Amino acid sequence: MTKVIIVYSSLTGNTEEMSELIESGVKTAGIEVVRKDAYDAKAAELLQYDGIIIGAYTWGDGELPDEFLDFYEDLEELDLSGKKAAVFGSGDSSYDHYCGAVDIIEHKLRELGADIVHESLKFEYNASNEELEQGKTIGYEIAGALYESS
Repeated sequence: MTKVIIVYSSLTGNTEEMSELIESGVKTAGIEVVRKDAYDAKAAELLQYDGIIIGAYTWGDGELPDEFLDFYEDLEELDLSGKKAAVFGSGDSSYDHYCGAVDIIEHKLRELGADIVHESLKFEYNASNEELEQGKTIGYEIAGALYESS
């Protein structure tokens, strides 16, 4: 059976809320999904899943959040070839590097061999209703990409 993991890091709850909506979209497509806070996840767990969705808020001027760093550093040991992946995250458009954490994570997943199957979702810390609706859509589309590849 096809399985997806969503790993996220959230400070104010906005990225967590988006992870819940993405989870809902994946479930709507009939795919098993597990959602975990990055603090409680181990990078090696990603190898047990067909699909990987990672989300984080951006800290400072385009950096990964501190509580996400251990998980991110442990990714270095993985070969994610053949895995379908997507990235999402929140940020503040007043900074020069909007949602920089999303770009960092996407780059790392590509470097490790993952196939990015959906354009990354970047949203303001306070996501609009339209952006929130995109979360469900992304979950459903990633699920569709997994079905196509199996």
